[in-house]
Amino acid sequence: MKYRTLGRTGLKVSPLCLGTMMFGSWGNRDHDDSVSIIRTAIDAGINFIDTADVYSAGESEEILAKAIAGRRDDLVIATKFHGAMGSDPNRQGNSRRWIVRACEESLRRLGTDYIDLYQVHRPEPGTDIDETLGALSDLVHQGKVRYLGSSTFPASSIVEAQWAAERRHRERFVCEQPPYSILARGIEAEVLPTCDRYGMGVIAWSPLAGGWLSGRWRLGADDLTSRRAERVPARYDLSRPENQAKLEAADALAVLAEENDLSLVHLALAFVMNHPAVTSAIIGPRTAAHLEGQLGADEVVLSDEVLDRIDEIVRPGTNFGWADAGYMPPSIASAWRRRRARH
Repeated sequence: MKYRTLGRTGLKVSPLCLGTMMFGSWGNRDHDDSVSIIRTAIDAGINFIDTADVYSAGESEEILAKAIAGRRDDLVIATKFHGAMGSDPNRQGNSRRWIVRACEESLRRLGTDYIDLYQVHRPEPGTDIDETLGALSDLVHQGKVRYLGSSTFPASSIVEAQWAAERRHRERFVCEQPPYSILARGIEAEVLPTCDRYGMGVIAWSPLAGGWLSGRWRLGADDLTSRRAERVPARYDLSRPENQAKLEAADALAVLAEENDLSLVHLALAFVMNHPAVTSAIIGPRTAAHLEGQLGADEVVLSDEVLDRIDEIVRPGTNFGWADAGYMPPSIASAWRRRRARH
């Protein structure tokens, strides 16, 4: 596996990053099987593993700790904070109070004394970015964290964080983790160019578009009304025009993959890793078979003809709907903020 440099850090990471969201109660409940999958990925050359405190309420980090025992120093471990870790309103968010505690709890669950990459899982407009960067900088200076990153930040927030770090002499975000796939190309317009401008690495999450590019979602396929459509209708309910259009695109991409003797999974992963601004694509297998079907995608080279055809199927720089962006700013999500009267 040919390793890549994460932004301007000098840190070498694999082009496939193992995501662990599906290990634990959210997916694979068998700890031994999950550990085996993680170790298989490591043996295949993956040295970059991404998790988060909220994944199965910390269980994912605990499973990862079992898998990396004795191999910790050979791996780049990334985790995240922000999401709610209980009913206490202060056990979430981007405040100094929570960041310090969240880091300590992640260190305990991971069974390590340092985190290679600590990431803000989502923006929080109500918290001053300088407070967040200040707390994170202290963790770096204490040796508990090596590098800092953001996840699912809009371009304006990425720029604000870089400026705040420079002006207030804080540690800066060295990478961004955005949603990116053939079916969710919105970040191509501003986020990717912004990351490139600031020399930030990019770790793309959901390169298979939440399963849309697994090969299962085809026109005429049976039983596409899954539990996902019930839980996340904005992304999977086929009665919505944007999702019907997404299904048609997924089917066309599957045909394109077949015409080029590729699996749709390899086509999708190779597309993401092909972008010059992208460092790694996060794969999130739940089973050993899923992992086996994803390994090797880093060796796939897509021709200009294939990339041009992809551009015809899905217009560059666009998403099918807001849900594909992974984050909706409060200025849009809140009807009150959109409609409040001027005084």
